[in-house]
Amino acid sequence: MIARGEFGERTLRFDPVDDFFSRVEQLGHVPLPPYIAREDESSDRERYQTVFARERGSVAAPTAGLHFTPEVLEALRARQVETAEITLHVGLGTFQPVREQQVEEHRLHKEWFRISPPAAEAIRRARAERRRVIAVGTTTVRTLEYAALQSPDGEVQPQSGEADLFIYPGFQFEVTGAMLTNFHLPQSTLLMLVAAFAGRERTLGAYEHAVKARYRFYSYGDCMLIE
Repeated sequence: MIARGEFGERTLRFDPVDDFFSRVEQLGHVPLPPYIAREDESSDRERYQTVFARERGSVAAPTAGLHFTPEVLEALRARQVETAEITLHVGLGTFQPVREQQVEEHRLHKEWFRISPPAAEAIRRARAERRRVIAVGTTTVRTLEYAALQSPDGEVQPQSGEADLFIYPGFQFEVTGAMLTNFHLPQSTLLMLVAAFAGRERTLGAYEHAVKARYRFYSYGDCMLIE
C-alpha cells in the first residue's frame, strides 16, 4: 500500500505481471455492500452486475440498473423509448451514512464519470423536445445534475470528471424529470436525494408503505419510479 484515501479507499502498487486483470478475476472477490451479511458467492459475479456494464472501475453496482434485463431494454425500444448510457464508477463512499449534525456540513465522496458526445446530444435533444429525462439510479441523477451545473447554459455537455454534488432537500433539479431507484438506508445521502426530488412527506409515506408491505430494501431489493 502506498496511500490511504477517504471512505476506506487505498492506493496499491503491484509488480508487473502478464494479464493483471485476469489474475484479479481469479483471486478477487465481488465487493458486496456491507449490509449483505454473507460471503460473496459465484452467482454474485452475474447478479451484482448491470446489463449496462462495459468498463472496469466501479466498486459497486449502480443498483437501480440491476432491475434491467436485455428483454426489458428490448421492450423499451419496441415502445420507442430512447436510451442513452453514461459511464459511472460508483465509489465506496456511497455506503457512508451522514454523521454530521448539520446536513450542509457533510462532505460527499467523489465519483468518476464520463458522458459521451452521443449521450449528451440525446439528453439535450430530449429536453429541447420537452421529453422527460428518466435517470436510472441516484448516481446517474447526481452525475447529470453535476454536469449541467458545469455548463454556462445549464445543458449537459460531453465531459468527464469527478462528481461530488451533494443533493438534499432544497436542491433545484434541472435535468432529471423522473428517476428509478431502490429503497435506501436511513440516514444516507441517497435517501436525502430522493427526498429532495419527491418531497420529504411523500418520501416518508412511500417508505412507511414499503415497511408495512415488507418490500425488500437496498441493493438486491425493490425499485420504484418517482415522477
